[in-house]
Amino acid sequence: MKATKKSRVVSVNVGVKGGGAARASARGQRSPVPAPASVPSMVESVVGCKWSLRVLGAVRAGVNRPGALTRSIPGLTSKVLSERLEKFVRYGIFERRSYPEIPPRVEYGLTAFGEKFAAILDAVEALEREARAGRTKG
Repeated sequence: MKATKKSRVVSVNVGVKGGGAARASARGQRSPVPAPASVPSMVESVVGCKWSLRVLGAVRAGVNRPGALTRSIPGLTSKVLSERLEKFVRYGIFERRSYPEIPPRVEYGLTAFGEKFAAILDAVEALEREARAGRTKG
Protein backbone atom coordinates (compact mmCIF):
# COMPACT_ATOMS: atom_id res chain seq x y z
CA MET A 1 0.00 0.00 0.00
CA LYS A 2 1.18 3.48 -0.80
CA ALA A 3 0.73 6.31 1.58
CA THR A 4 -0.53 9.41 -0.16
CA LYS A 5 0.11 12.82 1.16
CA LYS A 6 -2.86 15.17 1.16
CA SER A 7 -2.21 18.83 0.72
CA ARG A 8 -4.39 21.49 2.21
CA VAL A 9 -4.99 24.86 0.71
CA VAL A 10 -5.24 27.51 3.36
CA SER A 11 -6.75 30.87 2.55
CA VAL A 12 -6.06 33.70 4.95
CA ASN A 13 -8.50 36.56 5.10
CA VAL A 14 -7.06 39.72 6.54
CA GLY A 15 -8.76 43.09 6.61
CA VAL A 16 -12.14 44.26 5.46
CA LYS A 17 -11.91 43.62 1.71
CA GLY A 18 -11.35 39.86 1.70
CA GLY A 19 -7.63 39.43 2.28
CA GLY A 20 -6.43 39.80 -1.30
CA ALA A 21 -3.09 41.16 -0.11
CA ALA A 22 -2.54 38.22 2.24
CA ARG A 23 -3.34 35.69 -0.49
CA ALA A 24 -1.12 37.50 -3.00
CA SER A 25 1.85 37.55 -0.61
CA ALA A 26 1.27 33.88 0.27
CA ARG A 27 1.61 33.07 -3.44
CA GLY A 28 4.79 35.13 -3.71
CA GLN A 29 3.17 37.95 -5.67
CA ARG A 30 3.24 41.65 -4.96
CA SER A 31 0.29 42.76 -2.91
CA PRO A 32 -1.78 45.51 -4.53
CA VAL A 33 -1.28 48.96 -3.10
CA PRO A 34 -4.55 50.79 -2.52
CA ALA A 35 -5.14 54.00 -4.42
CA PRO A 36 -4.80 57.20 -2.42
CA ALA A 37 -8.02 58.48 -0.92
CA SER A 38 -7.66 62.02 -2.23
CA VAL A 39 -6.36 64.04 -5.16
CA PRO A 40 -3.69 65.75 -3.01
CA SER A 41 -2.36 62.30 -2.14
CA MET A 42 -2.26 61.43 -5.83
CA VAL A 43 -0.38 64.63 -6.66
CA GLU A 44 2.11 63.92 -3.89
CA SER A 45 2.60 60.34 -5.11
CA VAL A 46 3.10 61.37 -8.74
CA VAL A 47 5.28 64.42 -8.10
CA GLY A 48 7.36 62.46 -5.57
CA CYS A 49 8.43 59.92 -8.20
CA LYS A 50 10.98 60.96 -10.80
CA TRP A 51 9.64 58.51 -13.38
CA SER A 52 5.91 59.23 -13.00
CA LEU A 53 6.11 62.73 -14.44
CA ARG A 54 8.20 61.53 -17.37
CA VAL A 55 5.78 58.68 -18.14
CA LEU A 56 2.82 61.05 -17.89
CA GLY A 57 4.53 63.53 -20.21
CA ALA A 58 5.35 60.84 -22.77
CA VAL A 59 1.77 59.52 -22.82
CA ARG A 60 0.46 63.07 -23.20
CA ALA A 61 2.83 63.51 -26.15
CA GLY A 62 1.32 60.46 -27.87
CA VAL A 63 3.70 57.67 -26.87
CA ASN A 64 1.19 55.08 -25.69
CA ARG A 65 2.74 51.60 -26.03
CA PRO A 66 4.92 50.18 -23.23
CA GLY A 67 7.87 49.33 -25.50
CA ALA A 68 7.83 52.78 -27.05
CA LEU A 69 7.65 54.38 -23.60
CA THR A 70 10.68 52.42 -22.42
CA ARG A 71 12.65 53.45 -25.52
CA SER A 72 11.61 57.12 -25.31
CA ILE A 73 12.64 57.64 -21.67
CA PRO A 74 16.36 56.97 -21.13
CA GLY A 75 17.13 54.95 -18.00
CA LEU A 76 13.56 53.73 -17.47
CA THR A 77 13.36 49.97 -16.94
CA SER A 78 10.37 47.90 -17.97
CA LYS A 79 9.79 46.90 -14.31
CA VAL A 80 9.55 50.52 -13.15
CA LEU A 81 7.42 51.40 -16.17
CA SER A 82 4.99 48.59 -15.35
CA GLU A 83 4.71 49.85 -11.76
CA ARG A 84 4.06 53.44 -12.89
CA LEU A 85 1.48 52.37 -15.49
CA GLU A 86 -0.33 50.19 -12.92
CA LYS A 87 -0.36 53.13 -10.51
CA PHE A 88 -1.79 55.51 -13.11
CA VAL A 89 -4.48 53.01 -14.11
CA ARG A 90 -5.36 52.39 -10.44
CA TYR A 91 -5.65 56.15 -9.85
CA GLY A 92 -7.92 56.52 -12.90
CA ILE A 93 -5.42 58.78 -14.71
CA PHE A 94 -4.65 56.32 -17.52
CA GLU A 95 -6.90 53.94 -19.37
CA ARG A 96 -5.43 50.59 -20.43
CA ARG A 97 -6.62 49.28 -23.78
CA SER A 98 -5.67 45.76 -24.80
CA TYR A 99 -6.35 44.39 -28.24
CA PRO A 100 -7.01 40.67 -28.86
CA GLU A 101 -4.33 40.31 -31.50
CA ILE A 102 -1.36 38.02 -31.96
CA PRO A 103 0.98 39.26 -30.63
CA PRO A 104 -1.12 41.04 -27.99
CA ARG A 105 -1.07 44.82 -28.16
CA VAL A 106 -1.59 47.12 -25.18
CA GLU A 107 -1.91 50.91 -25.26
CA TYR A 108 -2.35 53.52 -22.56
CA GLY A 109 -4.09 56.86 -22.82
CA LEU A 110 -5.31 59.64 -20.58
CA THR A 111 -8.82 59.46 -19.16
CA ALA A 112 -10.98 62.58 -18.76
CA PHE A 113 -9.86 62.66 -15.12
CA GLY A 114 -6.27 62.22 -16.31
CA GLU A 115 -6.57 65.33 -18.50
CA LYS A 116 -7.74 67.34 -15.49
CA PHE A 117 -5.00 65.84 -13.33
CA ALA A 118 -2.37 66.74 -15.93
CA ALA A 119 -3.69 70.32 -15.91
CA ILE A 120 -3.03 70.44 -12.15
CA LEU A 121 0.53 69.29 -12.75
CA ASP A 122 0.91 71.91 -15.52
CA ALA A 123 -0.15 74.58 -13.02
CA VAL A 124 2.41 73.30 -10.50
CA GLU A 125 5.10 73.44 -13.20
CA ALA A 126 4.10 77.00 -14.16
CA LEU A 127 4.26 78.03 -10.52
CA GLU A 128 7.75 76.52 -10.29
CA ARG A 129 8.89 78.52 -13.34
CA GLU A 130 7.49 81.71 -11.78
CA ALA A 131 9.24 80.98 -8.51
CA ARG A 132 12.56 80.40 -10.32
CA ALA A 133 12.14 83.62 -12.30
CA GLY A 134 11.40 85.53 -9.08
CA ARG A 135 14.53 84.13 -7.41
CA THR A 136 16.76 85.19 -10.30
CA LYS A 137 15.33 88.73 -10.37
CA GLY A 138 15.50 89.38 -6.62
